[in-house]
Amino acid sequence: MHPVADPPLDTSQFFLRRLHSLLGIIPLGAFLFLHLGTNSLIAVSTPEHDLFQIQVDNIHALGPLLLPVEILFILAPLAFHGAVGVKIWLESKPNVSHYPYGGNIRYTLQRISGVIALLFILFHLWHMHWLGRPFDGGFFDPEDAGTSAAAAIQRYAWAPWVYAVGVLAACYHLANGIWAALITWGVTIGPRSQRGAGWICAAFGAGLAFTGLAAVVGMARHDIAPAQETTGEDPPAGDAAEPDFEDDGPPAVMERTDLNAQGPRRQVAHG
Repeated sequence: MHPVADPPLDTSQFFLRRLHSLLGIIPLGAFLFLHLGTNSLIAVSTPEHDLFQIQVDNIHALGPLLLPVEILFILAPLAFHGAVGVKIWLESKPNVSHYPYGGNIRYTLQRISGVIALLFILFHLWHMHWLGRPFDGGFFDPEDAGTSAAAAIQRYAWAPWVYAVGVLAACYHLANGIWAALITWGVTIGPRSQRGAGWICAAFGAGLAFTGLAAVVGMARHDIAPAQETTGEDPPAGDAAEPDFEDDGPPAVMERTDLNAQGPRRQVAHG
């Protein structure tokens, strides 16, 4: 059974839905694919060859062009897609409880995953993006990409779980949205082509979800402790060399100033 039909649309609503469908795939779907792919590099990065930092540097090499690109191709389409999506969700009338068929289930899950993904994106913007800095967020630092992203994920014990749910919702929403868009735009018309496209979209969604979860796990396990400097610093107390008591010479004498005394006093220390 096909998804539940929405009420008839006038011309403006028709084009609004088509634009909503198109923007969900290009540029937002393409961005999600690249974003999760970039973030997953942290799972295979090493201090000697930080692939994640290299890719982040490549993105920020756009310099002053990065902000307008981000606004025009990510934030503005996201705001439009999210607003229209909420409108569609509020106007929809799913009947999956009465007719629990595959089409109805996908229809309902598309709405639910869209709401979850939207809430997650708002949290993600506060948590990682520079837009969150005025609100005590925005913990990601592109100049220290791996450590700052990992520290942000590890900042709260529940954060990795929120990211996992958000990533799964976004990946399902995109994969199922592509399948529905192929029908909406008349690419897959017959049941056979729709079934084949469904398997392809399912495989794409599963692969993308695996990539996204790899990024979450990589950040949750990334070592955020600063590396121990070996130049110009004293070794830790536990690693200090043991004193040599086999020397028959006299003990070394060190001068130190006692702040509670009127003058310096002599303290004997074994060398």
